[in-house]
Amino acid sequence: MKENTQKMYDMAKAMYAELGVDTDKAMESLKKVSLSLHCWQTDDVGGFETPDAELSGGGIQVTGNYPGKSGSIAEMRTDLDKAYSLIPGQHRLNLHAIYGEFKGGKIDRDEIGPEHFEGWAAWAKERKIGLDYNGTFFSHPMAESGYTLSSKDKNIREFWIRHGKKSREVAAYFGRELGTPSIINTWIPDGSKDLPVDRAGYREILKNSLDEVFAKDFPASEMKDAVETKLFGIGSEAFVVGSHEFYMSYAMKRNKMVCLDLGHFHPTELIADKLSSLYQFFDELLLHVSRPVRWDSDHVVILNDDIRYLTEEIVRCGRIADTHIGLDFFDGTMNRIGAYAIGSRATLKGLLMGYLEPSDTLKKYDADGNAFARLALLEQLKTMPVGAVWDYYCEQMNVPTEGRLIAEVMDYEKTELEGRS
Repeated sequence: MKENTQKMYDMAKAMYAELGVDTDKAMESLKKVSLSLHCWQTDDVGGFETPDAELSGGGIQVTGNYPGKSGSIAEMRTDLDKAYSLIPGQHRLNLHAIYGEFKGGKIDRDEIGPEHFEGWAAWAKERKIGLDYNGTFFSHPMAESGYTLSSKDKNIREFWIRHGKKSREVAAYFGRELGTPSIINTWIPDGSKDLPVDRAGYREILKNSLDEVFAKDFPASEMKDAVETKLFGIGSEAFVVGSHEFYMSYAMKRNKMVCLDLGHFHPTELIADKLSSLYQFFDELLLHVSRPVRWDSDHVVILNDDIRYLTEEIVRCGRIADTHIGLDFFDGTMNRIGAYAIGSRATLKGLLMGYLEPSDTLKKYDADGNAFARLALLEQLKTMPVGAVWDYYCEQMNVPTEGRLIAEVMDYEKTELEGRS
């Protein structure tokens, strides 16, 4: 333990103790949190279906061409191991269907199965982490119309239904192999750039398609389903079939989780405010933590107000164990391993700030109607030495402190990433 870090922590511990907060207990709580890192940050959502695979279509895009993106599963796993070494705690991995090991064969989306992910299961088992999963309903000729599960073309629709069914088989396989349920999230890009007329028709088709995808029951010990909402996307500005109202209703009616992505709502909506309502009716929720800038641009997560409000609210509601927190951003303009570290660590810092709140005192001020004291204490917390607690926690967990992060990432770039196209 570095002497300065210890001194700073001791001072911070005493300051928080004056507010009735136990910093050691807060760190123990944070240790139990397991984020789900998204594999697609390493390669800009390209996947490995073909040697030249890249993101195309489907209402999303990646900007930037910074050197060093992973060009194979071997490189991706090397990069992921480095990313994990920079993030305190034990965290899961979230895979998309396009990241299977296809060994040069032409495997179409409706043929992808557990056999293409055996290497990932072995990799995860060795690291003692869980795997989550997503069907990939974009970057494919069958998605070029802008509609997949809600398509009025029977051939297109049935292709994607088969893909959805196979995706659930993969997730259940992960759960059996790794002894922890795989969270499988279904997001589709379906929608219209301009004004459609038959909105009800598309949504009825989507409801029926989802019912077919989810027809087979899997044990909750193996996998759990989530459906992801969205306000708009690139090329679907006027109409998204899978809106928030559609999926929230579907999830409640069909006993699924709803997935809230921070970039999928109106810029003025506060996602944190939705949690306490949804927790009244859902046993579990899935979050995709991202950072929109004017639109769903999937910027690297930072410790801004949105993240603070979100993570503090999870802790305040006492539902961290029921909340699956996945990361979902992709930035090709910077070192991708550094992006992982910044985004993951920012999310964990936000949760730590939640655990460092004097919640009993704040709730008493709430109950007493003492708006001044409540607001004054919240303001005081903003300048409390959370950074000293965070650095101490990082050293305890054998990962770099904030002051060491840049050097660690740049050393890796020099030794591992240079020379990659």
